[in-house]
Parts: sequence; C-alpha cells; structure tokens
Amino acid sequence: MSKLSFATTLLVRDTCLCLHAQRAARALARRFDTALRPLGLTSGQFSLLMSLNRPEPPPMGAVAALLAMDRTTLTAALKPLRRRGLVQVAADQADRRSRRLALTAAGVTLLTAAVPVWQATHDAVEHELGDADALRAGLRRLA
Repeated sequence: MSKLSFATTLLVRDTCLCLHAQRAARALARRFDTALRPLGLTSGQFSLLMSLNRPEPPPMGAVAALLAMDRTTLTAALKPLRRRGLVQVAADQADRRSRRLALTAAGVTLLTAAVPVWQATHDAVEHELGDADALRAGLRRLA
C-alpha cells in the first residue's frame, strides 16, 4: 500500500475550494441560526420560508431547485414548519399529483419579523467581507 504524504493533506487543507466553501457555509449558517434563534427559526427554515414568499404558491419541484435540495429533503424540512402552522401544502389544481407550497398568515407574520434580524446579520457579514458582490458572483457561477 502506498502512503499518501502529509504534505498532500496540507495542500488540500490550504487550497481546497470545496473544503473552504463548506467551512464558510457552516460558519455562516451558525451565525444566522444564532441570530434567528429567538424567533424559533434556523437559517435553513428562514430560507425555505422566504422561498415561498411569492405571488402564487410555487410547486415543490421549483422550491427544491431554488434551494438546491432534493424533494425528499424538502419534504423533511417542511414537516416542522407545517406542524407550527407556518406552511401549507396543497394539491396543484392543474395537476393533482403535484403539490404547491404556501405561507400561512402565521408564516407571513413570522417571516416579516425575521427579515430585520436577517438584514442586520447580513449587513454585518457583508461589512466583514468587504467585496461581497465578487463573492456572490463567484458563487453564482459555481451554482
């Protein structure tokens, strides 16, 4: 068996874009989770609720695509929000096999309260980053 050098480990640690993106994503999620905790939301739940804030209830597939989730993961993420009465799932009138997702009045109220918390946290992160637009553009190219 050939041995992988420790120098290779250090190279990956120091240069791997995937590793750095994962670490940054976890750190950002923790930061937003902490900020949103008083409202009883996680950063993922906030993003999910925000993705439903549309003129017409979106189909599950469109929401899953926007959030880069598979439908099974989206279904699991919806469960606690449905239990809290923040989201409703209904059959699509045009295609009864498809489901559409909508915020309830309680969901809109909570999301409205969460936006200023998100904005303050987001502003602080952008200030720390400096050129957040360049980061956003790079991340969009990868996505």
